[in-house]
Amino acid sequence: MSDMERGRDPGGPGLVTVRLFAAAREAAGTGTDKLPGRTVGEVLGFARARYGRGFTDVLATCRVWVNGEPAALEDAVGPGDEVAVLPPVSGGAG
Repeated sequence: MSDMERGRDPGGPGLVTVRLFAAAREAAGTGTDKLPGRTVGEVLGFARARYGRGFTDVLATCRVWVNGEPAALEDAVGPGDEVAVLPPVSGGAG
């Protein structure tokens, strides 16, 4: 198993808090984690490797925010930042 599959990047960036909601939380099996990465895309790459195909499929429909603001994959992140993965919300009156 590679370091990326283990969610580790020896000598790499510090850890970023990742918060997962709704279907992303269910697919990952956790609501929060600490993952390495210098950009949002790197952090999500570690998340895909750690949580597998089900999470990857859900992630394709999600919005990603950093510290409460919409984020792009190339946005820089570092220790102390929070990446939130928010699937679309469905609902209705019943």
